Amino acid sequence: MSIEVKIPSVGESITSGVLSVWHRKDGEQVQAGDALFTLETEKVSTEITAEMAGTLRHLAAEGEEVKIGQIVATIAEGAVAKPAPEAASEPDKSVKTAESGETPKPARAKKMEPAKSVSTASASRIEVTTPGKSERAPQLANLLETAREMSDEFRVEAAILSPAPAVPASTEKRATRKRLSPLRKKIAAQLVMAQQTAAILTTFNECDLGAVMDLRRRTQESFVKQHGVKLGLMSFFIKATVAALNAVPQINVRLEADELVENHYFDIGVAVGTERGLMVPVIRDCDRKSFADLEKEIAGFAEKARTGKITFDDLQGGVFTISNGGIYGSMLSTPILNPPQSGILGLHKIQDRPMAVGGQVVIRPMMYLALSYDHRVVDGREAVMFLVKIKECIEEPARLLLGM
Repeated sequence: MSIEVKIPSVGESITSGVLSVWHRKDGEQVQAGDALFTLETEKVSTEITAEMAGTLRHLAAEGEEVKIGQIVATIAEGAVAKPAPEAASEPDKSVKTAESGETPKPARAKKMEPAKSVSTASASRIEVTTPGKSERAPQLANLLETAREMSDEFRVEAAILSPAPAVPASTEKRATRKRLSPLRKKIAAQLVMAQQTAAILTTFNECDLGAVMDLRRRTQESFVKQHGVKLGLMSFFIKATVAALNAVPQINVRLEADELVENHYFDIGVAVGTERGLMVPVIRDCDRKSFADLEKEIAGFAEKARTGKITFDDLQGGVFTISNGGIYGSMLSTPILNPPQSGILGLHKIQDRPMAVGGQVVIRPMMYLALSYDHRVVDGREAVMFLVKIKECIEEPARLLLGM
């Protein structure tokens, strides 16, 4: 008995993907639940597992584009059949054979006589044995000595005039070419579409992280004991974003043809950078969740992104996006919209800077904020009000607890 391994459906709009890597070799024995291969699509990367134990046979190669429903492998019940050993094309005659018990003697090489040469160093010892010619021996020796000196001079001049040997070119590969993954192609298309269709504008502000950092230091230990997860900065910014969207609802809209659709829910996307590309998992109903709930979901999405287990549903929807380039050291940026959303908040590196506080110059942990928005539906006044609300909530986190 055998079963067919087909490409499963991973989303309504996805019709194909790329079989990026086989996790089990052709002919290998697999168990039910073993990861067989990774399927990369324009939305997610998914590991496809075995439904039964048996012998795996590949029907598609790594890097091949495959369609939804396509058969890419079979699994047959039973152990792996060992291939028969290949017969040697020609036995080694120097090895003793089992049939004869004799070791053939190697062919005897023909003895080569060394070429005879006359050394110029022995020219003076040449004797002329021709009768009556012995008086010519010194003359012959002188001629040979002169020839030797001329030959030495020629070799020196040739060494000086000859070009230096060419240095062999480096065999190190200077470039690598590979196809774009479906996810990277989708990201590229989305970014270009956003730039071409929306009137993107960015406005900036800055906020003092001192109060939030002090609150985290004072409550971190008890927070971890009670909830099993650390209190990070992102939950504060998600809560601040919800407060800002409530205060400035014009940001929580999307443009569809000639209509504006105003959202009355708060599903916030959090951009996550992975080796496969940028992903934006969406945290649902952020207005109804506690700081602990948000931190747990953020940690869960980070783990799913790292292991390539984010699903299509995890990325669907979202009314607003937060992108934190500060974790990579970014000081300032102009983030690009995530269509059809009308706004995205960019967070940046926290850096100590001298600030004027109460008439004195003090060092404070400051962060630049950037809001990119679609100017077709959001005016500059509303964008500035939104960032000011974010700034107020972060600099006075008690507002988040009091709903102010």
